[in-house]
Amino acid sequence: MRSDRFTRRAAFALAAGLTLAAAVPALAQDGAKKIRIGVIGAGNIGGTIGTLWVKDGHEVMFASRHPETLAAMVSELGPKAKAGTPEEAIKFGDAVFIAVPYKAYPELSKEIGSSLKGKIVLDAGNATQKRDGALYDEVQASGIGATSAKYFPGAKLVRAFNAANYKVFAKEGADGGKDRTGGRMAIPIAGDDPEALKVAEGLVRDAGFDPVVVGPLKDADKFAMGSPGFGHDVTAPELREKLGLGK
Repeated sequence: MRSDRFTRRAAFALAAGLTLAAAVPALAQDGAKKIRIGVIGAGNIGGTIGTLWVKDGHEVMFASRHPETLAAMVSELGPKAKAGTPEEAIKFGDAVFIAVPYKAYPELSKEIGSSLKGKIVLDAGNATQKRDGALYDEVQASGIGATSAKYFPGAKLVRAFNAANYKVFAKEGADGGKDRTGGRMAIPIAGDDPEALKVAEGLVRDAGFDPVVVGPLKDADKFAMGSPGFGHDVTAPELREKLGLGK
């Protein structure tokens, strides 16, 4: 009897473990798993980071209201790169990367905000006073993370790839920074959803950088444009020290 009870107990434990494993999203694995990524905005940041992901083996759909204008770029990148509308890129992507001027967020919210609910969204936008006006004032009052979350409610938002110029990303990404003394360039990220943060960490690594989780979405202010944490081309330990994160 005791042996039978143990066998049944072990079977129940095994079944529970398998159920839990199945419940963990495949996207929450490490960066070795290649996923589909929709890139909203194929300009400097979107084009640069999206290209790094394509070269690492991810399938990437670059989005534009006029996707035919992206034909030359995706042709040059090969079969893993595609062009589509923002709506198509969202449906295509396991994760979405938003890299458009911040002034476009209110209109973008009206167009695709509902489609982003439940999606893992990496947000690279920055607000500038000259370009964004009242939206910049909103960011100053509420914080960059909270403002982005307001325009994309329900998205699993992670602030990422906003703390440096795209030229630095192009230079240091992928194998560009492999010979750096002390390690690769660090990319600060912040978000509230653990699964989304895990995916973002993997995608940062796949682009050729080291992720540094700064904290929840509200802590994105620590590396927002104009903050002391913005614009550092340093390694992960150095960035943690600058941001007071410890080792």
